Amino acid sequence: MQSLAQTNRPMHAADIQLQMEKLNTLGSVLYFAAHPDDENTKLIAYLASERKVRTAYLSLTRGDGGQNLIGTEQGVELGLIRTQELLQARKIDRGEQYFTSAYDFGFSKTHAETFRFWNEHEVLREAVWIIRKLQPDVIITRFPPDERGGHGHHQASAMLARKAFDAAADPNAFPEQLVELQPWQAKRLIWNTANFMRMQGDSPNQLKIDIGQFNPLLGHSYGELSALSRSQHKSQGFGSAATNGQTIESFEHVAGAIAKQDLFDQIDISWTRIPGGRPVQQAIDRLVETYNPTNPAGAIPQLAQIWHLIQKLDNTYWKERKTKEVESLLLACAGMKVEALVEKPYYTQGESIPFRAEIIVRNPNTQACISYINGENIQQTLVGNSVTKFNGQLAQQTYTQPYWLAKPHTLGKFEVLPANFGFPMNPDLPAVNILLEIGGIEIPLVEPLQYKYLDPVRGDVHEYVQVRPAIAVGLDQPVLLAQKGERKKITVTFLNQATLDSQKTIEPQIEGAGWTISPAQIKLNFKADQPTLTQEFDLTNTSLQPEPSLLSFSIDGKPLKAVHEIAYTHIPTQTWFPEGMIRLQPIDIINPVKTVGYIMGAGDRVPEALRELGIQVDLIKTPDITPTLLSKYDAIVLGVRVMNIDKNIAQKMPIIDEYVKNGGVTLIQYNVNSNLAEADFASRGFTISRARVTEEDAEVRFNDPKDPALNFPNKITKKDFDHWIQERGLYFAEKIAPRYRTPLSMNDSNEAPHSGSLLIERQGKGKFVYTSLSFFRQLPAGVAGANRLFVNLLAKEQ
Repeated sequence: MQSLAQTNRPMHAADIQLQMEKLNTLGSVLYFAAHPDDENTKLIAYLASERKVRTAYLSLTRGDGGQNLIGTEQGVELGLIRTQELLQARKIDRGEQYFTSAYDFGFSKTHAETFRFWNEHEVLREAVWIIRKLQPDVIITRFPPDERGGHGHHQASAMLARKAFDAAADPNAFPEQLVELQPWQAKRLIWNTANFMRMQGDSPNQLKIDIGQFNPLLGHSYGELSALSRSQHKSQGFGSAATNGQTIESFEHVAGAIAKQDLFDQIDISWTRIPGGRPVQQAIDRLVETYNPTNPAGAIPQLAQIWHLIQKLDNTYWKERKTKEVESLLLACAGMKVEALVEKPYYTQGESIPFRAEIIVRNPNTQACISYINGENIQQTLVGNSVTKFNGQLAQQTYTQPYWLAKPHTLGKFEVLPANFGFPMNPDLPAVNILLEIGGIEIPLVEPLQYKYLDPVRGDVHEYVQVRPAIAVGLDQPVLLAQKGERKKITVTFLNQATLDSQKTIEPQIEGAGWTISPAQIKLNFKADQPTLTQEFDLTNTSLQPEPSLLSFSIDGKPLKAVHEIAYTHIPTQTWFPEGMIRLQPIDIINPVKTVGYIMGAGDRVPEALRELGIQVDLIKTPDITPTLLSKYDAIVLGVRVMNIDKNIAQKMPIIDEYVKNGGVTLIQYNVNSNLAEADFASRGFTISRARVTEEDAEVRFNDPKDPALNFPNKITKKDFDHWIQERGLYFAEKIAPRYRTPLSMNDSNEAPHSGSLLIERQGKGKFVYTSLSFFRQLPAGVAGANRLFVNLLAKEQ
């Protein structure tokens, strides 16, 4: 069930020895939690390489609802980033990675709220499928099923793990799965307790083990491996320090057989668990004893013998699993390298993709043969340390859309076919099927097509080939705001990705009423040497209806897709193809704000949203802040979490404060309550808490309806808080000095009202605003009321 991204990782001589030793272990563990970065990477590394059991992490979501410290991606695009960060982490700690189709809709305070969004039955069905497929002996949860788990997703993950533990063993639960799988009863379900988030558990009844060992074959302790693994979560700012020495992990019994001494109490994880397995174990013992790291190829005859012994076994699961492990070792001992390369990074749907397979056996005295490539009979013996090349063609009828984004998703769930349950990436990427023979053993390989190029800084870079729609649309803005009668001009880019001469008739289509567009049809003549054409359109809002409309572009009635590429050096480039649409949002707004200086924080799209309102927004670098520079602007805005990540902002705050006293407006967006760059932040007359309002439709109360922020230049009403997304706000202010106005209060269900989302103070001639409202989500999404309120906060008070 492993994806292409998790197989055939390169092995050095010590790694080969570790994998040989792992052949003799027939145990498995499934770690079970809610998000990327929830997992205990130290424990995963320990289990995978010290205990040498098959170790997998099931993250129910892809982390779509989190924050992003390295860029502006949010939602599903953040989920794409965090998926790849998990895969990079697993390469280091040697676990495997799986997902369900649950969507991370943002912070949730209770499991009850979580299950209002998630389809509990469907997520449970997928968890049961993965348990039946992986057949773990032990299932470990990161969180308890109650308020100690904190996040509602955390609580829900523990509840689902408990239900899946039982349901996987029940033949009456999800019986349609039994066509392919069998019921599976894990031996035990345990909770990996922790000393954070109030999750210590009941210490006297816990199993405790030391996982702080050093692995000489890997050259790292498990604390060091854990830090390297966890530091891959760069979008979350989770760079971690290495630890060494004794590390005690605690586990509390949840269900199944109680473990008193060891995680695998009462579980046979040797070959004796399988009838007829002892000869295999004896053969592997001899293999490990005689392995010569300076001559890995010398182990090939013994590996071939072990392969034949395994084929005599009846146990389907371990037979299949250990066969793959032996085949991976055969490839590694031969020094085999196989690549399927293409000449450009993308092709178009239906286009034949020419590829070049390059195969080399690098260890001397190794007999290897290519039997077949994509069904073609080759039967060619490989010459040692010489690259053998084969050219071929591969037809790809579908584009490489991430499978969970192929259909629109709900607020709680992606629409995923059963064939894709669990996979972190598409299991059917364009690939070449190659059959090799090493030591008389035929080894099937599925080698994904890759584009390889030389980067002057990174060196050789490999990217999976993309298959794109032939014609795509490029949109500079996801949202267009316009008042009644206002006409706006947009520029749209059309891409002929097939790079062939063609003529296309493009028709804009508006779903909804109250808008007109001109021209109503265009004809584009693409040339092979000019694949990109642009066209201007005039859009006019003819009504003030509050509901948005959607603008798309089509050819022959088929809407065009857009192409979004996400590129960071720590993960492979991610490309997906959303619907090419612009959200047309009517808005009634008075905006006296002309110029804004914006100091970026962790990354957001607020500057682009403000420009959509007609405001000139200049991005200011912290070292450049001077009184003269700030005096040019009507307002200064500090981006999200700037006080957490900008080491230089504290020394510039006196200049910003002086700008306010001289008549300027400064607005600081939310920060978290740790690692504040300004040590005396509390001296401003408030502290930052972890309080938040996660219900985006929570009632908003006006503490003072006459407050200028609610009346100038736009009259703010309760309707301005309709259609907010994901949350109201986060990390609210507390212990607020009386000098601040707090015009708003709000709360989640069954909680007391909180007035810390918006603080305003007149300072000298100007105005200081601190807000924890989630403007960084609302403004880019085109939420009209949030835009109106934000302009009020930036406006100078009369």
